[in-house]
Amino acid sequence: MCYVQAQPFPRERANSKDSAFFAIAATPPMGWNSWNKFGCNVSEKLIKEIADAMYQSGMKDAGYQYVVIDDCWQVGRDENGNILADPERFPSGMKALADYIHARGLKLGIYSCAGSHTCQGRPGSRGYQFQDARQYAQWGVDYLKYDWCANQGQNARAAYKTMSDALKECGRPIVFSICEWGENKPWEWGSGIGHLWRVTADIRDVYQCVFDWGGVGVLEIIDVMADLYPYAGPGHWNDAEMLEVGNGGMTRDEYITHFSMWCMLAAPLMAGNDLRSMDPQTIEILTNKEAIAVNQDPLGKQARRFMDMGDYEIWAKELVNGDIAVCFMNRSEDVWKLDHDWRKNAMYFIRTANFRSNTYTVRDLWQHRDIATTDTTLKTDVPPHGVLMVRLSPVN
Repeated sequence: MCYVQAQPFPRERANSKDSAFFAIAATPPMGWNSWNKFGCNVSEKLIKEIADAMYQSGMKDAGYQYVVIDDCWQVGRDENGNILADPERFPSGMKALADYIHARGLKLGIYSCAGSHTCQGRPGSRGYQFQDARQYAQWGVDYLKYDWCANQGQNARAAYKTMSDALKECGRPIVFSICEWGENKPWEWGSGIGHLWRVTADIRDVYQCVFDWGGVGVLEIIDVMADLYPYAGPGHWNDAEMLEVGNGGMTRDEYITHFSMWCMLAAPLMAGNDLRSMDPQTIEILTNKEAIAVNQDPLGKQARRFMDMGDYEIWAKELVNGDIAVCFMNRSEDVWKLDHDWRKNAMYFIRTANFRSNTYTVRDLWQHRDIATTDTTLKTDVPPHGVLMVRLSPVN
C-alpha cells in the first residue's frame, strides 16, 4: 500500500478587483450541452424540447440552468460581418430561442471558437470577437463555450483574453468557458480570463481508456484533475468535461462514480445525454441533491486525493460549517471490503480537510441516510468501479 503525504488545503486567493466577474460563476456552472449526444444535429426544436425536459424532469429544481448549443448552429456572416444562425434549423432566430429558455427560468449557452473556423468548419470568432460578443448579448446569451480548433498558432492566453475582454464589455453577464483541452495549462492563467477551463481532451463514454484518435475516459480525467486543486475556487473552475451519465456506455456504478467525483472535484456539471428520454436511474443520478450540494458548496474547494492505495483511493473535500465530503473510490474489478478506522486516519483528515470535531455523523449520500459516526469503524462493501460517498458533519 502507498500512502500519499497529506498537505493542507491552499489558502484562498486574493480577491480580484473585478469581483463581479467571479460572481457570475460563484459555484460550478450546471446545465446541459448538446455535443456528447447530438453532435452537429442541433435545432431550435431540439433545444426547446431539452429546455422543457430540464424543467419537467426535476433537473432545474436540482440546480441545472444552462442549455448550451454546441457547434454547428452557425452558417456564415452577413455583409456587415454579423454571425448568422442556420435559418433552416433555427427559423425563429437566437433571440426568440433565448426568450423561450428564459421564460422557463433557464439560461442559454452558445458555442464559438478562437480560430478562424470551428471544429466542424463553421465560422469562428477570430477577428470578430467584440462584434460577436455584442451579438450574443443582444440575443440574450448567458454562457459561451469557446473552442480552440483552427487556432493558427495563436498564443492561447492572448486569444482567450481578447474574447474575455469582449464579453466584459458587451453589457451582459456571460459565463466564459475556455475549451483549449488543457494543452496550454489554462489553470495557470485562466483565472480572471475565463470562469472555467477544460483540462483534458474530449471525454468518451467509458470508465477507463485513452483513444489514439482523441478522447479519454473518466479515470484519466480524474487523474489529471487530482493535482489541480490549487487553481479552483469561486468564479474559476477546473473543467473536467461534460457528463456522460445516461448515454449507455458505462454501468450504473461507473456512472455514480463519474457523477460523485465530478461533485467532489468542484467540476462544472454539464449533462450530455438526451434529457427527453431519461430512465429513472439516470434521473436519480443527475438529480441527487445531496451529491450536488457537495459540488455547489460555497467554499469552492476542490477535493484532494489524500490516500492512494493503488486500486483504492480516499478523497476529501472541505465544506461549509465544518463538514467534510469523503469519497472512497474503488478502481478495481473486485469488491473493496472497506474497513476504515476514522480515528486511526484522523491525522490525514486534520491536515487535508480541517478535521476538528471529536465526533462526526457519517451520511451516505447515495442511500440518503446516516450510516454511522466517526466513533466507530466503517465497514461496508464498495462495488467494482464504484464509490462510497459520505458527508461528515460535526456532532454538536
